[in-house]
Amino acid sequence: MTIKCIAIDDEPLAVKKIAAFIQKTPFLELVAEYRSAFDAVDLINNNQVQLLFIDINMPDLNGMEFVKSLTNKPFVVFTTAYSEYAVEGFKVDAVDYLLKPIDYTSFLKAATKVKNLIDLKSPASVESIKATSNHLFVKSEYKLVRIELDDITYIESQHEYIKINLVNRKPVMTMVSMKIIEDQLPADRFMRVHRSFIVNLKKITTIERNRILFDDKVLVPVSDQYKDKFQKYIDEYFL
Repeated sequence: MTIKCIAIDDEPLAVKKIAAFIQKTPFLELVAEYRSAFDAVDLINNNQVQLLFIDINMPDLNGMEFVKSLTNKPFVVFTTAYSEYAVEGFKVDAVDYLLKPIDYTSFLKAATKVKNLIDLKSPASVESIKATSNHLFVKSEYKLVRIELDDITYIESQHEYIKINLVNRKPVMTMVSMKIIEDQLPADRFMRVHRSFIVNLKKITTIERNRILFDDKVLVPVSDQYKDKFQKYIDEYFL
């Protein structure tokens, strides 16, 4: 995914420099560059921009006041030659503040901050998981990790992430919803038994008072919502 950006600066060389930095950065996409903030209003308010690089001192409209006026505020990185604006910039929730003359290293650090924020806020989609009948590929820590279905013991929801617990291997964390991963798993081998848990049915050896025991130490609860479905499976295959 690329982040759609615009650059605003009344100085031609300054706006060209930021535009060049955007084009140089693989995860950024330059949508437009402007010398006046007024020209960017429609583009921003129509949600066509995710990141705004904007100068503060401009003759037609102060960059700080412009950002405060926006209906749909994108992520903002201020660019300016005046360090005294830094504190005020963060008061309007700017991600970063770049002091001119701006070098690419500083620019990239600011852009990476925005990327990390977007990655955290964006809900993962079904594209985050690739499944076959035998294994999954999931995104974890900016890597694609292959997981054999037979190695999964249970899956646990942890806020925006899920934790895939495995046999003889460190658990894998990935940012995806329980619903999405549930839909990708074969229903004859995996079952949701709780809002926060999916279990590998083939790994169940002990059931104790509506709880599934794994590794003699982990108790996975079976909630009332899923109790009947789970009991039907137990009656058919365990009794």
